[in-house]
Amino acid sequence: MNNLKSEAQFAVCIKNKDYPASLELHKIYVVLTDEEAIKDGDLRIVDESGEDYLYPADYFVIIELPKVVQNSVLAIV
Repeated sequence: MNNLKSEAQFAVCIKNKDYPASLELHKIYVVLTDEEAIKDGDLRIVDESGEDYLYPADYFVIIELPKVVQNSVLAIV
């Protein structure tokens, strides 16, 4: 978890076609580093199940969050 906190990225879901049960529109998600996924046009996202899965990168917008908000989001992962 410490590694996740130091390298955490966040994204907002802007599309959920084909994944309405796994992704909520406009929700902030934790993005895990996965260079191979990025090369393929995907992001590794911790979704509603609490597990990480690959989703199309164009379903998300990467965002920067204030530290207090980052800590809050990571506290539930």
